Amino acid sequence: MLIILVNVIVSFKGFRDEAFFNRYAFDVDGIILYKQYDRLISSGFLHANKMHLFFNMLALFFFSTSLDYVLSNAAFLAVFFMSLVGGSLLSLFLHRHHGDYTAIGASGAVSGIIFAAIALEPGIHVGLLFLPFRVPGWLFGICYVLYSIYGIRSQRDNIGHDAHLGGAMVGMVTALFFQPLAMVYNYSTILLILVPGIFFIYMVIRHPHLLLVDNLYFKRHHKGDLTIDDKYNSARVIREQEIDGLLEKIHKNGLRSLTKKERKTLEDNSKL
Repeated sequence: MLIILVNVIVSFKGFRDEAFFNRYAFDVDGIILYKQYDRLISSGFLHANKMHLFFNMLALFFFSTSLDYVLSNAAFLAVFFMSLVGGSLLSLFLHRHHGDYTAIGASGAVSGIIFAAIALEPGIHVGLLFLPFRVPGWLFGICYVLYSIYGIRSQRDNIGHDAHLGGAMVGMVTALFFQPLAMVYNYSTILLILVPGIFFIYMVIRHPHLLLVDNLYFKRHHKGDLTIDDKYNSARVIREQEIDGLLEKIHKNGLRSLTKKERKTLEDNSKL
């Protein structure tokens, strides 16, 4: 498949050429400040290492074969690139105030292909690597969406859950655009997956303060082994999310809507 070949070529170029890698990776400042919008797409063809590349391409290969009989080549490419851009745009929105945020990988686009297959193939089962069983596509989809929502809110790791969720939702919707009859014979699976995913995306766009959660993962797993950098970065993420929520509140309801405590928080952070 041409997309896999391009991924391999571009990724290996990035492995050897740091300047090339840095220029085409997803970078918030590069996109917003320098208007390098090509990063929204080019970042999906770069990978952190060979294993990252291998697993993404393996998933892409297996799920693309299940779409061969239901989507034309043009439709498949549309699903892939729409998912890639959709995942990147959601990441860009959620991290728009985090100028140093970067990301790479085809995971958003691959998520779109996976969820397109789940939408168009009601009886599909998803195999999990190293496990001797397969799960129904609808169950995998629901668990994937819930896990992505948890990952976005908890900030428990450095995985791009936002790009995964955005790509998955866009991929499913794009596939349904090309095969609208799927809604008739697979409506229950599609709705079970789309409704919570789209609702969560809508809520974090309209109410970004919903991302403010206590990070239980760090409390449970890093009680005594946090470095100074870990503590700083964790506190910075929480602080930035809090400011995002306050700015959104001001945008919607005006400065007077802030409580005295919220104004103090905003003033304190403006001095940093």
